[in-house]
Amino acid sequence: MRVPLSWLREYVDLPATETGRDVQAKLVAVGLEVETVEQIGAGLKGPLVVGQVLTIEELEGFKKPIRFCTVDVGSANGTGAPQEIVCGARNFAVGDKVVVVLPGAVLPGDFAIAARKTYGRTSHGMICSTDELGMGDDGTHGIIVLPPEHEVGTDAIELLELVDEVLDIAVTPDRGYCLSMRGVARETAIAYGLPLRDPALLDVPAPNAFGYPVKIADPIGCDRFTARTVVGLEPEARSPIWLQRRLQKAGMRPISLAVDITNYVMLELGQPLHAYDRTRVDGPIGVRRAQQGEKLTTLDGTVRVLDAEDLVITDDRGPIGLAGVMGGANTEIADVKNGENTTEVVIEAAHFDAISIARTARRHKLSSEASKRFERGVDPQAAAAAAQRTVDLLVLLAGGTAEAGVTEVTAPSAPRTIAMPADHPDRVAGVAYGRETVVRRLQQVGCDVYGQDELLVTVPSWRPDLSEPNDLAEEVIRLEGYENLPSTLPTPPSGRGLTDRQRLHRRFGRALAGAGYVEALNYPFIGDAVLDQLGLDADDARRRTVKLVNPLSDEEPALRTTLLPGLLGALRRNDGRGSHDLALFETGLVFRPTGDETRTERLTVDRRPTDDEIAGLNAALPRQPRRAAVVLAGAREQAGWWGKGRPADWADSIEAARAIAREAGVELTVRSDQHAPWHPGRCAALFVTSAGEETLVGHAGELHPRVIKELHLPERTCAMEIELDLLEQAVDGALQAPRISTFPVATQDVALIVAQDVPAITVEEALRAGAGQLLESLRLFDVFTGDQIGEGKKSLAYALRFRAPDRTLTVDEATAARDAAVALAAERTGAVLRGA
Repeated sequence: MRVPLSWLREYVDLPATETGRDVQAKLVAVGLEVETVEQIGAGLKGPLVVGQVLTIEELEGFKKPIRFCTVDVGSANGTGAPQEIVCGARNFAVGDKVVVVLPGAVLPGDFAIAARKTYGRTSHGMICSTDELGMGDDGTHGIIVLPPEHEVGTDAIELLELVDEVLDIAVTPDRGYCLSMRGVARETAIAYGLPLRDPALLDVPAPNAFGYPVKIADPIGCDRFTARTVVGLEPEARSPIWLQRRLQKAGMRPISLAVDITNYVMLELGQPLHAYDRTRVDGPIGVRRAQQGEKLTTLDGTVRVLDAEDLVITDDRGPIGLAGVMGGANTEIADVKNGENTTEVVIEAAHFDAISIARTARRHKLSSEASKRFERGVDPQAAAAAAQRTVDLLVLLAGGTAEAGVTEVTAPSAPRTIAMPADHPDRVAGVAYGRETVVRRLQQVGCDVYGQDELLVTVPSWRPDLSEPNDLAEEVIRLEGYENLPSTLPTPPSGRGLTDRQRLHRRFGRALAGAGYVEALNYPFIGDAVLDQLGLDADDARRRTVKLVNPLSDEEPALRTTLLPGLLGALRRNDGRGSHDLALFETGLVFRPTGDETRTERLTVDRRPTDDEIAGLNAALPRQPRRAAVVLAGAREQAGWWGKGRPADWADSIEAARAIAREAGVELTVRSDQHAPWHPGRCAALFVTSAGEETLVGHAGELHPRVIKELHLPERTCAMEIELDLLEQAVDGALQAPRISTFPVATQDVALIVAQDVPAITVEEALRAGAGQLLESLRLFDVFTGDQIGEGKKSLAYALRFRAPDRTLTVDEATAARDAAVALAAERTGAVLRGA
C-alpha cells in the first residue's frame, strides 16, 4: 500500500515538522512494515509553469516528426515574450495548456534544463510529459495537456503536487484494513496519540424500495450489497488534477472520471467498488454461484470459463462480473476517447466472502486490487459509506444527479464478542500492563470493552483478524511497544535427547558431508514433465503422485515420489553458474500413494480430535518413506601436484550408498540392474539382508545419456537414491564396535578366472561363504582381461585377510581356509585358479 504523506495529513493533524521518515518510525513501532519512504520530486527545481501553445510549425527533413512551438508562459521567463521550444510530441494543439520547464530548472534525475540548439532551431526549455516529471503513467504517453481553467504562468510544481513523500507499506494478510488510507490513518493516529478524522463518517440515506433491484442467491458468499444510481453525468468531464495525482502516487493509472472515483474511494476507505453503465445492464443485478462451464469476458478482454465455486454478478443475460475480482466487459463504463458516452451509472458496494474470493482469484490467475482487499478482509459496515462517497464525488466532479433510490441487501449478523481475562495480555507478554492500559489500547483499535476482571470485548467490523484472546493480547502488546518487552530466555523442559532414529539420520548426513557432499534442500514438488524427462515407464510406481489442490506452481502440482528431480535441478543450476565439480546430497521424505488411502472429513478446531479421528487422518495419508540421494558431476578428485585427479563415476555413487550403510552397521549387496533413469549398463541395484531375506533398498550408477540430454546435465552425471527406512529395518540391534584382536593377520591373495558376464559380487559372496569364520576381510584389488586370460574371460584378484580371535594362525590353517573359499567359488561360478 502506497500512502502519500500529503493525503495522510487530511485525516490526522501531524506536526508540520514530521517527515516521512518520522512517520515510518512511528508506524514500524506499532507493527506496520513500512519498507521504503519515496521522496517524490527530490531534486526538482523550477521554474516549471503552466503555458499556452500559441503556434506550431512542422519542421521538415528529419527522420521523425518535429515541431517548433511558441508558448505563452506569462512573466515566468522574465520578459513576457513567447517561449520558443522544439518538441517531438503530437498529442497537443494550438491553444492547449501545457506544462513548460524553463532554462535554469532541474528535473528529477538531476536533468538540468538549458537553451540548446537542436533540429536547426534553438529550444528555450521543454514541454513536459508525465514521465519527464516523474509523475508515473497517465495512459497518454505524451505531453501533459491541462484543463483550460488554469492560468498561464501558474507554478506547476504546486499545481501538480510534484513534491511529496510516499510510504510504501507491506501489508501482512492479517492487517487488510491497512490497504486503505482510512486504516493507515487510524494506525497513525494511535501511534501519535492524535484524533482521527474518519472519512467513513458520512450521512448515508436509509435504504428504500426505489433503488436498483438486487437479488442475492448466495447470502453466505455475499452478505451485503449496496447499490446507488447516478444519472446525468457529463461525458466530457475529466478527473481533476488532485484526483489523478493521488491515484498516481498510490500506484494506479488514471483511466476515466467514473473509474477513477471508484478507485479513489477504494484507496480511501478500503472498500472495492464497481460502476456499471446502467444502459448496458439488463434487468436486476444478481449474485450467485456460476454454472460449471459458463463464460465471462472480463475487463481485461479475457474470456474466462467459470467454475461452479465462482461467485458472479449477473443480470438477466447471465454473468456480468466476477464478484470481488473484476467486472465484465459488457457493462463497463464507456471510453470517451472512443467516442462513447456513459451518462448513467449503477454503483456496487458489496461485501464478499474472503475465502471464496481468494480461491476465485487464484483459480483464474487474476489478482486485482479488489481481490487483494476482499481476501484479506473488508469492513462490511463501510459499504454504504463508500457508495455514498462515490455518489458525492460523481455529483461534484461529473455534474451528475443522485437518484433517491437506495438499495441495501444484508444478511443477518451480530457483532463478534470475545471474553478475555483482564490480565491475559500481562500473562502473554510477561509485563504488568494493568486493566486500564488493556482497556485503553483495545478501545484505540475500535473495540468496545465491558467488565472488570473478565472483559467482554466487542470487535470492530474492520478487524476480522481479531477472533480470540491472544489476538487481543497482541494488539495491546504491539501498541505498548514490542521494544519494551523484557528479554528472557525460555526454560526448556527436561527431555531424553534425540531418539535412536534421529541420531542415525544425523549420522547419515554427517557421513555424506564427510565424504565431500554438500547438502541441498529442495521443494518437495514435481510435475509430469520431469517424470517424462527421467524416462519413467507409464506403469512406473513413481508416476503415481499425490496432487495438491492449491499448488504453488501449476507446473509442479504434485508431491515428489523421488528425490532425484530436485537434486538434479540444483546440480543443473550450479553447473550453469560456473560450478562444474559438484557432489550434492539430500535426505527427506517422498510420497508414495498405495491406492488404499481413505477420504477424511475436515475436523473442527474447537476441540482435540479423538483417537479414531486421528487414525482416520493417518489412514488418509500416503506412505512417506525417508530417503537419501546423491548426484555427482565433474571432478571427484582435483588435479594438482599430487596427481592428475579423476572424474566422478558410477563407482562413487555406489560408495556413497556404502558409506550410509556403514553408519547403520549394515552390509550392502550390489548387483547390476536396469532401472530408469540410470544407464542400463552402469546401473547397480542395492540390497540389504533382513530376517534372512534380501530387500531392494535403492539404486546407484550413471544416468542414461538421454536423461542427461533432456535435463541439460553435465556428461556422465551419476546419482544414487536409497530408502533409509528399509535400511533401518535391516539393523540388527545396537551397532557393535569391532573387537580388536591382539593376534597377527594372515594374508592370502588369490586370482580367479571367470566368465566375463559373472559379476564380481557373486564371486565375492562365494569366497566369503567358503572361507568361513576365520575370514576377516576381503578386497578386490585387480581386474584383468587380455589374450593371456582368453576371450570372454576376466581375472579377478582378491586379497583375503584371515585372523583368529584366540591364537596365531598357522600357514596351513590360512591356506586351508583359502582353498575352501576357492573351491566354493569354483562350484558356484565356475572360477578357475589363475596359473593352475
